[in-house]
Amino acid sequence: KIFMNTLKYLQSNEFLLDVDLWRLFANLEELSKISLSFLETFFETVKEHVSKSDSPMDFSSILRKFFQGDLCQTHQIYCLNYTSAVFYLENLRQREDFGIYLKQWCEQNEQCRRLHLPELLVAPLHRLTRYPLLLNNIWKRSTDETEKDFIWSLKEKVEKSIRDLEGKVKWLDNFQKFRQLQEVIVWPQVWDRDKRFFVPECLKQSLRENSSENILSSANRLLLHEGRLTLAESTRLLDVYLFLFDDFLLITKIKRNKKKHGGSDTGLIPVCLSLTPELQSFIREGGFCTVLDQPIPLDRLILKNVDPVHITVFSLRNAFLIQHENRYRQCIAVFLLQAQTETAKKTWISQIEIAISNYTTQHETKKSIAFCFPAESSEI
Repeated sequence: KIFMNTLKYLQSNEFLLDVDLWRLFANLEELSKISLSFLETFFETVKEHVSKSDSPMDFSSILRKFFQGDLCQTHQIYCLNYTSAVFYLENLRQREDFGIYLKQWCEQNEQCRRLHLPELLVAPLHRLTRYPLLLNNIWKRSTDETEKDFIWSLKEKVEKSIRDLEGKVKWLDNFQKFRQLQEVIVWPQVWDRDKRFFVPECLKQSLRENSSENILSSANRLLLHEGRLTLAESTRLLDVYLFLFDDFLLITKIKRNKKKHGGSDTGLIPVCLSLTPELQSFIREGGFCTVLDQPIPLDRLILKNVDPVHITVFSLRNAFLIQHENRYRQCIAVFLLQAQTETAKKTWISQIEIAISNYTTQHETKKSIAFCFPAESSEI
């Protein structure tokens, strides 16, 4: 609250006006209010019992009021915003004026006990996960069977609420990661990628409307593995960055220009913390990834290890081959890739093999379900 109230004060004096309070603190005020109300009511009941030993310690009414009320829901709203808040904070900290606000106006306050804002923002998440422990301790010490049954059912509901929240947080984290990838990955038009294809200017606009960038907009797609490799071409070695998704492999060229294709400045794009540190650093430097060739579906991908003899003869280190086949099993592209270490190479081969196996199993299951018709009725 020190950080939040200080920011409010600075904004009232026309400093840091572009900083979004909600994106950083979400519903923290409401959360603090209801949490404090729960604690005060809880301890008031304990105090009353201690002062009047004949007074029964009835927790049921308190627990019903708060846990069947807004306590967990308010926490959920905060927790769902948490990933976005950390993501937003990480980018704000790059600014000098925001750094002064953090260090000189807030962190030096004795009440902060030398804790930084990221360490404080996570506290409500920890509090929510401790509520089932509290309910379990009350349940253990309760003597009334009706009360015990009620508290146990309440504990199970809170645990289910936390499990549901974890799923939502993972989904949001994945969504933010893919939104970032959409900003970083550039899909060149087919005539820019391959000079063999000629398209008159009057027709280019209609082709541009079928944007390939939407391929990363699916919320159900998963990024399984990623990293930098070297692509061996006929006359040179090319730095590439590979993205292995659960249904295709994408090979991109690493570009270090300050301007992204289309003119936007990648240096100003907020960096998602769920991306690898290597890619985060690369994005901050103004880099982006240009798609080298069309995505390779996992059921059209052939993976081959390069024989050690060839490694010696052609000076290829930690190399493996990726072959792209079309639906008629014709080879339409080949990529000779080199990893930095033998371990990295084995990891890539293992990850691709597992992804292909999972993809094949999943689609065979779908096919078997599709072709499994219900048994004919005896009346037919």
